[in-house]
Amino acid sequence: MYNSITRIQNVFGFFTTVAFVVTALIAASDFAAPRTPSATIKPTNVQVVKGRPHYYSTKKEEYAIIRFSLNADFSSLFTWNTKQLFVYVTAEWPDVGSAANQTNKAVIWDSIITSPSADHLSNLGPAALKKLRKSAAGKTIDPSRGKLSLKNQKPKYQITHPSGQIASAPDVVLRVHYHVQPWVGALTWSRQDADLGLWKKMADGVSAAFALPALKKKDGETTTKTKAKARQI
Repeated sequence: MYNSITRIQNVFGFFTTVAFVVTALIAASDFAAPRTPSATIKPTNVQVVKGRPHYYSTKKEEYAIIRFSLNADFSSLFTWNTKQLFVYVTAEWPDVGSAANQTNKAVIWDSIITSPSADHLSNLGPAALKKLRKSAAGKTIDPSRGKLSLKNQKPKYQITHPSGQIASAPDVVLRVHYHVQPWVGALTWSRQDADLGLWKKMADGVSAAFALPALKKKDGETTTKTKAKARQI
């Protein structure tokens, strides 16, 4: 009854119970840390061109390139349980041709910000990684972590539409989002509508609405109607 296997099983069961309780307490401690993220974003240069937006595209289509400026402070999201922070920017605009009042959404830029204890996971070169570790030396959380200041940032991804047409799309807005990945606990995301205890919703984080420009025609290019009239004359 009390052989070695039984004793090992009892010790292992006690260990897993303690580990589960400690893990639950660590995960719950996130709710005691205030989160006050803020961000301001605005488009700086918007272009719509026609071509192949990706090397694997089989046909030419309209796509938009949106440069933007972003100032954000996500430093309050970094606690001792934060592994890394995923930040991304989306462009959103209403689908005019949809009867269900749907909204188009497309990611135009993203970035991963690691915590000091997870710098080894970031895709950085030796020199950049050494500099990052030096900046966090002796600090629980580097004050500059989570603070972004981007000027006229080039997007990582172009915007397209299944119809192949996106020029002159109205009421486009840029919106900032984030996902917090903890060492222990559930993945949490940006709150846009309401507060949750000490977790405050994103302050601002949405640009003013703007319209995508019309597709520019090349110099000397004439429309089909103009060509038809020329033939008739």
